[in-house]
Amino acid sequence: MTVRDPLGERLGRCYTGVVHDVMRAMGLADFVLPPEIRLHDPSRPLAGPIQTVSGHLDERADAHRTLLEWTGLLSKAKAGHVLVCQPQTHALALMGELSAETLKLKGVLGYVVDGAVRDLAFIARIGFPVAFRHTTPADIVGRWLVDALDAPIVVGAVRIHPGDYLLADADGIVVLPRARAPEIVAAAEAAMNTENRVREAIRAGEDPQQAYLKYGKF
Repeated sequence: MTVRDPLGERLGRCYTGVVHDVMRAMGLADFVLPPEIRLHDPSRPLAGPIQTVSGHLDERADAHRTLLEWTGLLSKAKAGHVLVCQPQTHALALMGELSAETLKLKGVLGYVVDGAVRDLAFIARIGFPVAFRHTTPADIVGRWLVDALDAPIVVGAVRIHPGDYLLADADGIVVLPRARAPEIVAAAEAAMNTENRVREAIRAGEDPQQAYLKYGKF
């Protein structure tokens, strides 16, 4: 299933560095996810609106209940969104081969977790974008329960709301507040155009300091 989000597509043509600089200039703070959370394939940027999920470790959980809640989560995953998970544990893998393939077939753009994944070779082979801290073979069965879907979560110092926007690339991951996202993307596009003019000037032999003074950016 393909769901187009024009703003997300425009954001995907930007890069985290310029988005960071724009957001910082706007006076925003706490919008960069911890650097340990990285895209498995940084050559393929990930961008789009966010759907959130949170949960918790429970070693006494019923195995059937954990799988029922997890498959229910997959059923409610939204096409055209990036699923961002705060599992409140680093001990278990919160993504595996069946789940990744399910999400991809549903049209989910990618998955970001403040924790672990497993079956990484398979996930890479099907081309489903994932960002995570580490891998582990330990799964959630009988050990992890869903707390909430489409509710605010906190990852590192970043408070994330459903409908916020995410951009992940080789340099890291930034989260854009939904209400400011159109303004941020437009400013990032303008900054990239200015950077291109600076680049062209330097390639034409202009002194870098003069290029900076002329265009006000470097």
